[in-house]
Amino acid sequence: MRKNGFFITIGITFLLVLASCSNYNRLLKSTDNEYKYNAAMMYYKQKDYNRALQLFDVLQSAYRGKPQGEDIAYCTAECYYNMKDYEIASHYYKRYVVNYPFAKNVEPALFRSACCYYLESPNISLDQTESHTAISELQSFIDIYPQSALVDSANKLIDTLRYKITEKEYNTCMLYYKMEEYQAAITSFENFMKEYPATEHREDIINCMVLTYYNYAKKSVQEKQRERYELALEKYNTLKYMYPESKYIAELELVVENILLELSNFKNK
Repeated sequence: MRKNGFFITIGITFLLVLASCSNYNRLLKSTDNEYKYNAAMMYYKQKDYNRALQLFDVLQSAYRGKPQGEDIAYCTAECYYNMKDYEIASHYYKRYVVNYPFAKNVEPALFRSACCYYLESPNISLDQTESHTAISELQSFIDIYPQSALVDSANKLIDTLRYKITEKEYNTCMLYYKMEEYQAAITSFENFMKEYPATEHREDIINCMVLTYYNYAKKSVQEKQRERYELALEKYNTLKYMYPESKYIAELELVVENILLELSNFKNK
């Protein structure tokens, strides 16, 4: 009996689905645009975005330049956004703004479009080109609507993106350091410090620069050694000046002794 009841339930569900599909197909073929528009909005409100999109697509030409056309354009973008198809969503938000520049939803459309770039931003380990684009889009929104209630949200998103970019570049510096690619590490550290002078990684980077210059000097030809030992010592003094309580000062004592010894040898030559 239980098995029979189960198969009866499955059968009824299947018939209901068939009936629903049949009704929807008839709706798509209908020539009553108002009927289709109301149905599309119903599906949209019910979060049945696939069906709503199909109807919006066939209705766009019929309502172009009319109030319903404005709603269709915006809701199309919203459908793709809610379906997490952010690249297409951004395209439709921008098209909405171009086609309806004085519409009521231009401001949220521009913000949503910028958010699409933010949501497409990859994790820290990957290339951050999309993050730079997202920052540009969000900043553009802020410039256009400086008094918008959405500005705080836009700034928070920008802060998150900048943090990701900073961490990506810091990780690249550390990768060169760990691989003992000394010249690449030094260049990366120097560029990073210029780009992000207030970074939370400053103390760690200065310590790494001391060690990088020191190890680089040891493996350099004699003509380059003195200069690189001096640069290592200079970075060490910077560390002591900026972070007198740094844990790295004690850890670097032996390194500094060796640097001073090497430099004294140069003076005695």
